[in-house]
Amino acid sequence: MKIAFRYRVMLKNKKNVDNIFVIDYNLTIKTNHKINMVAIHFNIKKQRKDIMLKMEDVAKLANVSTATVSRVLSNNKNVSHKTREKVLEIINQLEYKPNKLASNFRKKTSETVAVILPDIENPFFAEIIKGCRDEALKNGFHLLLCDTSNSVEQEKEFTELVKERFVDGIILATARMPKGEIYNLSQEIPVVLACEYVESYEIPTVSIDNVTAAREATEYLLDQGHKRIGIITGPLEVIVSRDRVKGYRQALLLRDIPVQDFFIQEGDFSVKSGYDIMMKFLASEQKPTAIFASSDAMALGALKACKNKGLRVPDDISIIGFDDIPLCTLVEPELTTISQPKYEMGCQAMKMLLNIIDKNDLQQKQIVLPHKLIIRQTTN
Repeated sequence: MKIAFRYRVMLKNKKNVDNIFVIDYNLTIKTNHKINMVAIHFNIKKQRKDIMLKMEDVAKLANVSTATVSRVLSNNKNVSHKTREKVLEIINQLEYKPNKLASNFRKKTSETVAVILPDIENPFFAEIIKGCRDEALKNGFHLLLCDTSNSVEQEKEFTELVKERFVDGIILATARMPKGEIYNLSQEIPVVLACEYVESYEIPTVSIDNVTAAREATEYLLDQGHKRIGIITGPLEVIVSRDRVKGYRQALLLRDIPVQDFFIQEGDFSVKSGYDIMMKFLASEQKPTAIFASSDAMALGALKACKNKGLRVPDDISIIGFDDIPLCTLVEPELTTISQPKYEMGCQAMKMLLNIIDKNDLQQKQIVLPHKLIIRQTTN
């Protein structure tokens, strides 16, 4: 008769801990009328690292309860220094990694926050993501990035998906869904808006004053003597795009300069749209002498179009962008622009969200950060 079984044991050395082993036993028993013979063959294999250890394994070696191990892992103060050191030494030697999923399930938290972006290729959002990430990591949270590619449907799908995937909150760097849907989402899960905002609803928001920033950019061009100023807007379903057009109009009307519809052209925040619209302006009889682009990417596209047409910037035409992305100082001539505090925007949005997750009262639900006109070489 043959019997085979496996037994999992722990062996200790002089330091009170060694490794975990798996022992395979194979027993062969022969019986005759004179004697029972038992042959035992066994094979000891060191446990592979990909076999998951349990908290009970650590507790057994440390000769403590699993509750004590749990308290050590959560930095609970109700553990003596000696016991804490013993448990941590065993954890290090075993290279034990706690099961975060099970722990978070018990605590009803995922320690994960979703950041939903309209266009991950746009360098403007890189600094916002860094600010979100640094503030999240400082508080033991991680980021889940979602790129909607400027699609409202994708935005809706991601908001549904992250709710199902058990994230603790959402930062929306895009707000193109109907504002009622965004409000309803904020009633189900903590939500903070970064860059954009929703009118008529008190959803926590971090942004700049886009109307004032656009007005200042246009006024600067007016101060340079320009009267035919074109604006390349972002998508007009986006509220910040409409705000920047509003600021542009205000600046012209305050100087009694009529607003010409042709000089307001809608882009999509991309380099290509800036290039195409600039080519359209340059093909007209009444060419603008200055351009205010609602994003640096579109301003760079406009700059390329001017160079392709043999125009000198700023001698023949002036250009101002918006955002102050790193590329502004890498092109020739360097781009005049409105600078947004992108990193701070990400940090503040994450701080607000974590406060909501922790059920702390917000001292301020609408944070408006300062902007700055950065004058470089694309304006006189």
